[in-house]
Amino acid sequence: MQPPDATEDRLQQAMKTVLLAVLPGLLALFWLYGWGVLLNLILAVVSALFVEAGVACLRQQTVGPAVRDGSALVSATLLAAALPAYCPWWLTVIATASGLLFGKHLYGGVGKNPFNPAMLGFALSIVLFPQSMTQWPGHGLDFASTLLQVFSPAQAPDAWVQATALDSLRINKSLTMDELFASHSAFGRFGARGMEWVNLAFLLGGLFLLQRRVFGWQAPTGMLASLFVISLLCWNGSGSDSHGSPLFHLLSGATMLGAFFIVTEPVSGAKSALARLLFGVGVGLLTYVIRTWGGYPDGVAFAVLLMNLLVPALERFAAARQSPVSS
Repeated sequence: MQPPDATEDRLQQAMKTVLLAVLPGLLALFWLYGWGVLLNLILAVVSALFVEAGVACLRQQTVGPAVRDGSALVSATLLAAALPAYCPWWLTVIATASGLLFGKHLYGGVGKNPFNPAMLGFALSIVLFPQSMTQWPGHGLDFASTLLQVFSPAQAPDAWVQATALDSLRINKSLTMDELFASHSAFGRFGARGMEWVNLAFLLGGLFLLQRRVFGWQAPTGMLASLFVISLLCWNGSGSDSHGSPLFHLLSGATMLGAFFIVTEPVSGAKSALARLLFGVGVGLLTYVIRTWGGYPDGVAFAVLLMNLLVPALERFAAARQSPVSS
């Protein structure tokens, strides 16, 4: 058994590697949406540090180790990447605090959480504050306008906010896919405009983590493969009843962020190889179902949380498949 210091050092190193890998995706988001992404990140990180310090004080523990392990910083960073750019400051604070408190500390702290803290914070926010969570910008703002938008109680102007490509496709009843891509500014060449590059940037960071063996290939491969297969089977070409091509689903929304930075979370996810693969497959299938027939524009967060509930069953199934048949 490794001494506590060695385990803590390994955790810190893994968190630093994840933060390095998520940087290309954050830069791509900044390129697409501007200063709102940076402000989201700052608010989430500061809120996370305050929550960690406050919980440590309540438990009469040393604040330093609770903050230095990096897990709260990673959760805050991933949540900031998932939240709408330019959402109200209080929404970022509430999402971060609720994710850490109800997703981690309620169960005893780091290493004991059954749910992904970032996705729990995101899901709670979209249920409690649906209007603010669906106000995605069509473009970025200058820094002064960003501060006014985030800290002012005024609503975002209709001319600036637009429906996402996933949301527009889900509610579309009359336009063909070609007409949607030609007429709607939220659509790019293959997927959501700009989010194609964001997803490719997160894919780059994910491949870096795979190369460094921070996690195994099973969960991300399972998610991307199942999302590809179900979207291919349900694809109806360019008709008005089409649910989007496989490439559209792979390059839209939080697909690559979810595949490489969310489903690979080691505590709330599955542990054995087969269970990790099945976990990823389930997330991919549920993501497509929620995107296509659910009430939310993207389904990654809810898919992950639902599969978190099934982790014990997946582990039992994997153990039964790997155990020799008793005579």
